[in-house]
Amino acid sequence: MAFKPLHDRVLVRRVESEEKTSGGLIIPDSAKEKPSEGEVVACGDGARKDSGELIEMAVKAGDRVLFGKWSGTEITIDGEELLIMKESDILGVMA
Repeated sequence: MAFKPLHDRVLVRRVESEEKTSGGLIIPDSAKEKPSEGEVVACGDGARKDSGELIEMAVKAGDRVLFGKWSGTEITIDGEELLIMKESDILGVMA
């Protein structure tokens, strides 16, 4: 892939959710919500302060993250649907 996000933006691949409920019911694709969990594919260099000093990113490629339901912009790269969002849209990193 030849895509690198700029500044404090992050490229995220959604992680698929379970297809069954805890009770064993199978959820059809039409009823599923898009997951708000994903894996960071690429990161920008970070934001800049007014003084020009670089603020490093808190996430890195490979991190599993949670983000808001309406966060990011969907884009397609090499036939794969990904999200590009600001680092501030990420709620946290899964341990």
